[in-house]
Amino acid sequence: QVQLVQSGGGLVQPGGSLTLSCAVSGFTLDYYSIGWFRQAPGKEREGLSCIRSSDNSTYYTSPVKGRFTISRDNAKNTVYLQMNSLEPEDTAVYYCAAARGAGDYVAEYLYWGQGTQVTVSS
Repeated sequence: QVQLVQSGGGLVQPGGSLTLSCAVSGFTLDYYSIGWFRQAPGKEREGLSCIRSSDNSTYYTSPVKGRFTISRDNAKNTVYLQMNSLEPEDTAVYYCAAARGAGDYVAEYLYWGQGTQVTVSS
């Protein structure tokens, strides 16, 4: 059974940091790209970052580039999203998802985590 279990969300002050984890089971990271997404209230879901299975390359969208870092530990079957310099605009529910291919398109993502709330507020 495929599962993506997220952890690490919470409340943080502006300028602070959080690390999200996405532990996968039922498949290995060797063959799946993992992406991180978020959805804020009243807004559409947006892609943030992905790490590709083929070559471990990473991609970031403009809102998070330079502040967020995606990484994976294949031995632990876990992907991480290190988030630094957090801003109130980063407040959202964050999701990890797994894609069989490169993960360049949302439609490729077959499996999703349960979501975790990140709130940036003083």
